[in-house]
Amino acid sequence: MAKLDSDGSFGWYLLKGNSKGKKAHMNFLGVTSCQSSAQPGGHRDSRVRAYVEGQCRATLYPKLCVQCLTSYVNSTLKTPQQLAQIALTVSLARARYTQVYVTLVAKQLNQTKARDYQAVKDCLDQINDGVDQISQSIKELQRMGLVGEEEFGWHESNVRTWVSTALTDATTCIDGFYGSAMDGKVKATIKAKVLNVAQLTSNALALFNRFAARHRRASGATTHWP
Repeated sequence: MAKLDSDGSFGWYLLKGNSKGKKAHMNFLGVTSCQSSAQPGGHRDSRVRAYVEGQCRATLYPKLCVQCLTSYVNSTLKTPQQLAQIALTVSLARARYTQVYVTLVAKQLNQTKARDYQAVKDCLDQINDGVDQISQSIKELQRMGLVGEEEFGWHESNVRTWVSTALTDATTCIDGFYGSAMDGKVKATIKAKVLNVAQLTSNALALFNRFAARHRRASGATTHWP
């Protein structure tokens, strides 16, 4: 289980002997530790990294994009759709991590500071919706390789709408803290985590748009859903 440390970070405690939990924990931290200031870890296949770097140039945060995705991409990656799928999955993992963190903060504040609790609760509502939107988008993207051109446009519109909504949710959460008098350290931590979610989501949306545009060019399609 997890608890909130005094510095606003997570202290993780796993049940002794729970090997599955430990494995999941390691995988979880592998995704959630992806930060814009992080350095790439380990030796990566140069061709894979070059491919990721080329795709990430289309994003607003290319450095973060490369650092996050290189760890999860290998030589079996064959399509921009797969890369967009990975980007959305990383975004979802980070959003869920942030969701757990903000939930813990809200529970603590609900017992001590009603005004601060409401601000955090409003943010949590946005995060919850964002998690749902990204989850739907991942499932929808998986279907896109199995449909015809007419249905492709429909699924494309759904993914773009849902990911855009998740990005708006993150921005709304951050904006809700302006003027709030809650503890500066906790507020800064929440905003930083949600900002990271927003950046990852923005990158995922850009990679998805790149995939969709490339698909339309390859198929000769001239129309798509608004």
